[in-house]
Amino acid sequence: MYPSRFRYEAPRSLEEAIELLRLGGGEAKVLAGGQSLVPMLKLRFASPEMVVDINNIAGLDYHRVDPDGTIRIGALCRHADLENSAILHAHQPTMAAAAPVIADPIVRNRGTLVGSLCHADPQGDWASVMIALGGSIIAQGPNGRRSIPVADFVKGPFQNVLAFDELAIEAVVPAPKGVVNGGYLKLERRVGDFATVGVAIALESSSGVIIRAGIGLTGVGGTTINAIEAAKALIGGPLTAESIANAGDLAAQGAQPRTDHRGSATYKRHIVRTFVVRILDGVVESMERAA
Repeated sequence: MYPSRFRYEAPRSLEEAIELLRLGGGEAKVLAGGQSLVPMLKLRFASPEMVVDINNIAGLDYHRVDPDGTIRIGALCRHADLENSAILHAHQPTMAAAAPVIADPIVRNRGTLVGSLCHADPQGDWASVMIALGGSIIAQGPNGRRSIPVADFVKGPFQNVLAFDELAIEAVVPAPKGVVNGGYLKLERRVGDFATVGVAIALESSSGVIIRAGIGLTGVGGTTINAIEAAKALIGGPLTAESIANAGDLAAQGAQPRTDHRGSATYKRHIVRTFVVRILDGVVESMERAA
C-alpha cells in the first residue's frame, strides 16, 4: 500500500519547523528517524497533510553529560549512537543495558530515542527506561520551551501531550544524588520483535542504602507502567532477599497485561516478577564487587 499524498517540508531551523507545525494546524507529522512513522504512512494508519523532516536542523544529534551528571539526548541522536556510547556505559547502566536491545540494527541506525518516546508505543523500550530514571522531555513551541516528565508525557497508546505546534527537542536524565545502579531486561519472541515484557530499574544508593528507585514496565499495559509502589518498597534500606522479593511481587501486581499471542496475563506477570528479581540480584552482586 502507498501512503496518502502529503506535503513534504525539510526545515533548517527549529523556528522554521515550529512555524510549519503551526501552519499544519494539527495535520502535520514530524520525521526524525522514520522507523515508526514511515510504516504507519505506508499502511495508512497515519495520513498527515504534511510531513516535517527535521534531519536538516543542525545541532540535534548530540548526547552528552553535563558537569553535574545530567544526561541530555538530542532529538536526532540515533539508537546506535547510544548503543555505542561510552557516556552511557560510564554513567548510566540502565540506559546502557537497554540500548543494544532496541528493535534490530537497521532500526537502531536511524531511529531516535526522542522519536520513540513521542511515538508512545506501549511496547516501546525507552519509555520504561526513562520513567525509571525520572527523565523528562524538553518541548519547544511558539511560546518557548517547557519540561515534561516522561511519566506524564504519554496520554494513551500512540498519544503524547505535545501541542500540535510543539517539537520535542531533547530528552533529559536528571543528575543522580547517589551511586547509580540498575538494568533493563526484555523478553521477545525473536530478535527485533516488540517486547512481550520489559522491565527497567534505576537505583541510587548511599552507603549501601537505596535513596531513590524507579521501575518502568514495558508491554504489560495500555501504556508504559510506572511501578511506583514496587519502587517505593526499595527505598530507605539495603537490598535484601526480602525487599527484592517484595518489589518483584508489587511490580507484578502493578502490571496490567492482557492474554494474547505472546502469552497469558499470568505468564507475563510471572516474567515481570522474575525480571525484577533478576535485575536486583545483579545490582547486589555489583555492589558487593565494588565494596
